[in-house]
Amino acid sequence: MGIHNMSAYIRKMCIDGYIVQLQIKELDECAKLLRYTSNNVNQIARRVNSGGGVYPDEVDEICGKLTEVSGLFGSILEQLSKIK
Repeated sequence: MGIHNMSAYIRKMCIDGYIVQLQIKELDECAKLLRYTSNNVNQIARRVNSGGGVYPDEVDEICGKLTEVSGLFGSILEQLSKIK
């Protein structure tokens, strides 16, 4: 379940009563895209704060990745809504 410490496992079971481990491939892809996008945004912010400019192709690339992330979130929510 991803918990390597017996104490943490027992606390989790006492508090929640169960542990859910989701295996949704879109969730991993979404996390990867969010890391990629946040890294690019941080690099742009550093450049702008140091007096540099913003390149339009970078902004377009980030917008494209955010659109892709939005679609993945929709897919994830659809899968989660089917869980009963």
